[in-house]
Amino acid sequence: MSEVQSAPSPAIRLDDIQLRLSSDAGEVNILRGINLDISRGETVGLVGPSGSGKTSMMMVVAGLEKPSGGTAQVAGQDITTLNEDQLALFRRNHTGIVFQNFHLVPTMTALENVALPLEFAGQAKAFEAARAQLEAVGLGHRLEHYPGQLSGGEQQRVALARAFVTEPTILLADEPTGNLDGKTGDTVMELLFDLHHRKGTTLLLITHAPDLARRCERILTMADGSIVGDERQTQP
Repeated sequence: MSEVQSAPSPAIRLDDIQLRLSSDAGEVNILRGINLDISRGETVGLVGPSGSGKTSMMMVVAGLEKPSGGTAQVAGQDITTLNEDQLALFRRNHTGIVFQNFHLVPTMTALENVALPLEFAGQAKAFEAARAQLEAVGLGHRLEHYPGQLSGGEQQRVALARAFVTEPTILLADEPTGNLDGKTGDTVMELLFDLHHRKGTTLLLITHAPDLARRCERILTMADGSIVGDERQTQP
């Protein structure tokens, strides 16, 4: 008799995640008992009004915000049990993050910015891999340029290259086109989805743009710190 194969664990599993922060007016409930499973390789758009908790939930998944209650399992690891050093190592090995404001190191070239996470990991061919990833996003001719010498779209492509150079199992993108014009934003999103398709990376995308959300297999809607909608898209 053959052994029954257990189903793989989800890429992201949130169990009763709560986040409470103190303010001058008293305690504020940011996240109110989030329960969520995202499968490996799934693309998920996260929508909702400003202040609904979208970025806070993503920060918990990234291990950049410690929840007040509940557990967050990411890539099979309960990250709520990890200390700061362990979380940094976990993010380096499993998670790519793209922010609206790029978060590039201004004193480093594009090549150096992309190579940085590989250098931290002690990889001997960090610059070789960084060069290949920049070429993959169409910036092979801008390797030695600093962020201040690049357009907004080019900076976001550098940020994408940096997020993907470690071949993360999970990519978190918070309004990656928020500071870009429409045409440049479309180009960046094409790159993001192309990289997802080639690597099979799980994608959690925060966006205010309905058209972008509809490109994902699933759309989650948040309001007042809770998930109030979960819609699966019919893919072509």
